[in-house]
Amino acid sequence: MLIAGPTSSGKSALALTLAERHRGTIINADSMQVYRDLRIITARPSPEDEARVPHALYGFVDAAENYSVGRWCADAKAALDTVRADGRLPILVGGTGLYFKALTQGLSAVPPTPPEIRDAVRARCDAEGPEALHAELGRRDPAMAERLKPGDRMRIARALEVLEATGRSLADWQRDGMPAMLDAASAISFFLVVDRAELARRIDVRFDAMLQTGALDEVRALAARGLDPMLPAMKAHGVPWLRRHLTGEIALAEAADGGKADTRRYTKRQVTWFRHQMPGWTWTEPEAVLDLASRELA
Repeated sequence: MLIAGPTSSGKSALALTLAERHRGTIINADSMQVYRDLRIITARPSPEDEARVPHALYGFVDAAENYSVGRWCADAKAALDTVRADGRLPILVGGTGLYFKALTQGLSAVPPTPPEIRDAVRARCDAEGPEALHAELGRRDPAMAERLKPGDRMRIARALEVLEATGRSLADWQRDGMPAMLDAASAISFFLVVDRAELARRIDVRFDAMLQTGALDEVRALAARGLDPMLPAMKAHGVPWLRRHLTGEIALAEAADGGKADTRRYTKRQVTWFRHQMPGWTWTEPEAVLDLASRELA
């Protein structure tokens, strides 16, 4: 069973109820909830929830790592094999569309980039700006440059890293890849639909609750590690804003407002992406999923 939806749509609570009813194991499909440093700010399941039913792929990656969709696919396959061997129902839940797309449609076979190449390209991106690197990419790999906006720092850096490391375009690597692990047609797949105003309210309430339960201390500990600001964990929603507050640049209220606004914008992109990239899913309100799932699993 696959459960996706925008941030704060109630995915985790729904998955927990389904897992208890149908002897399920919850497998994480959220790219930020893999990081052990970020339990609070990413709204990972609590230790109490994790004790109620088995959970997999939560909080097992260090924030210093650049965890990729390819690594998630390998880890998810191992988790799926274990869950099935135990005779349990795998319930994959999260908001990262690329994880679900790779799971059901396959993934390109891009080899790992050596750290020294990655670090060099990112240092150049910081020093010269993404527009300069995009222009270079246009000369060396015009097909890939045409796909990317000049200000898309992360993807431009990734395309150059792959070109430097392999001598091949990232576009070429994306033509060869990992096969799908699940047959999309046979999977039970739900995308949760929540009224936009209600979703915005939930985002605000959740961010305030995070601050009350230690999110600022969590970000303070992360910032103290002095990690590369381009690492995925350093860009989790709320982290950059709270780091600015911790350096004295902005007030806590402004940081909270910024984190909430970023999250609201992200939910719009999540909905748009799934609508265009993941056909065949059942779009429904969270309240309807329990009955729909029970009928599908009967």
